[in-house]
Parts: sequence; structure tokens; C-alpha cells
Amino acid sequence: MANNRIGLNELEAALAVARHGSFRQAAIELNLSTSTLSNTIAKLESALRTRLFNRTTRSVSLTEAGALYLQQVGPALQNMHEAIGEVRAHSAQPAGTLRINAFASAARAALLPLVLAFIQRYPKVHVDLVTEGRLVDIVADGFDLGVRAANLVPADMIIVSLGQAQRYAIVGSPAYFNSHGRPASPADLLNHPCVRIRLPNGALYPWHLEKNGEVIKLDVTGQLTLDEASVVKAALKGGAGLGLLMEQDVQEELEAGQLERVLTDWTPPRQNLCLYYPNRRNPSAALKAFIELARANLREQEQASQG
Repeated sequence: MANNRIGLNELEAALAVARHGSFRQAAIELNLSTSTLSNTIAKLESALRTRLFNRTTRSVSLTEAGALYLQQVGPALQNMHEAIGEVRAHSAQPAGTLRINAFASAARAALLPLVLAFIQRYPKVHVDLVTEGRLVDIVADGFDLGVRAANLVPADMIIVSLGQAQRYAIVGSPAYFNSHGRPASPADLLNHPCVRIRLPNGALYPWHLEKNGEVIKLDVTGQLTLDEASVVKAALKGGAGLGLLMEQDVQEELEAGQLERVLTDWTPPRQNLCLYYPNRRNPSAALKAFIELARANLREQEQASQG
């Protein structure tokens, strides 16, 4: 093959490195060794006679030429994949990889049962489920599907409800309540040590409470600031104070008596959880099968609630 020939593998590799900003993470996604990926990028840069990436021991970033090149190549490559997908869509058996992005509590409560049912039904599909708190651009980050509250989904996405309303819970340990008493109103929370939550963007999450149309936003105080639900639960069970967590994240602890709930009437159900995905002309057979299963699951939930 001539040195100036550029193949799909080289383009896919460059887009993966640009997407992750890391050769190691891109290599994991592409199921390659880091050295093989590095050689692939070097081959592409040689064919183009220009450097696409600035590399240091700590970071990888696009050069100006690299950003311009991939900005133009990316959509073209997507069109090629859609054309290939249109042909492969005739296959009766879904196969390949389905990448899904969700925040952790949604993955545990609503998505995982659906995923388990899906992989049992379609053994040739590999589901790559990534959980994180930050909101991501699922198209730019290479995901097929996302899971978020309905009000957080971009307007240009197709939505499929999961039939799961979100609800927060204010909780503390029995030992804490025995020592400090229970808050009777939202204002009382300012007199209790609360475990604060740091969001992925670095901001502290304010507590939003609501009752009969009255909305209260509280900047609670406390000695602990944490950024992961399981660590927050451990701290609360240890008597650190009060915490605000998703109801599904603390259901087992509530049932076991390890945590107790207060101000329940100030934490009503919020937006439903939903799957969302871009409106592509030729979705893969795996994506179509997953969406069909989600819709069937929703219909079963609705019929059960009516019956």
C-alpha cells in the first residue's frame, strides 16, 4: 500500500484520541495496544505530512491543523458509518457494541434491569455502560444512548421514557437522630451538620426542597464535602449528619434501618428518567432492538399500573 493512502482505521484512531484526549483511553475504546495506536497515528501524520497532536507526558491535544482536519473528516466518517450501518441493518441478529452514558443512580435503579434483559436476549451485543455525574454530549463522546432526567435532555434528541420518576431523600442514621433530634422544617436543616455534595464541575449542590408549589433552595453547611454517593452513604451511616441523596440510592439502607428519612413531604417526585439518542437515518440493529425493548418495558409498566 502506498504511503499516502489513508484508511478508515487511521481516521477512527485519530477521532478516538481527539475525543478522549488520551492515547491510553482511546486504545481501550478501540481494543488496541497503546503502541499500536501510536504507530497508527504516526502513519496518518506521515501520510498527511503534518502533525495532528501535541503530545506531552501528561496530555494530548489537537494542533490547529489537527482540529481543522478532524472537524471536516468527522461528519464524513459518520456518513460512511451510516451507509455501512444501513447495509448491516438487514441482519436479523443485532451485534456489535452499544455504548450508553448514564449517571450512577439511574444506571442502578432503572437501566441495569433493562440491560440485563437485553444481553440475555441478544448475546452477540456487548453493552459498554459508562456512569458519571457530568452531562456529556453523547454524540461527540461516541455514545449511542444517554440516560438523564427528561428536563436535562437536549431538544434535538429522541426521548424514550423509562417510567422512573426521580425523588430525593433527606436521611441520617438512627444514632444521629437520637443525639441531635429531627428537623421539623427546611429551616431546621441549617442547624444540623449536613454532608455537602460537590458536582463534577466543582460547584456545590444546593438542596432543592418543594411542597405544595413552594420551592426552597438551601445552602446547607457541614464539615464534610463529598462527591460520590456510596461515600456519602458511608459517612451518613457513621453519624456524620444529614444528607440529600436519590431515593433509589438509599432504599436498601432505609429498609434495613441503617438510615432514616425526614421531611419526606418536602421531597416530591421530580422529572422522569428517560433514554435519549440522536435522530440518525440508519441506527444499528442493536440500537433499534434496545429501544424496542425499552418501549415494551414501559408499556408493561403502564399496563401494570392500570391493572
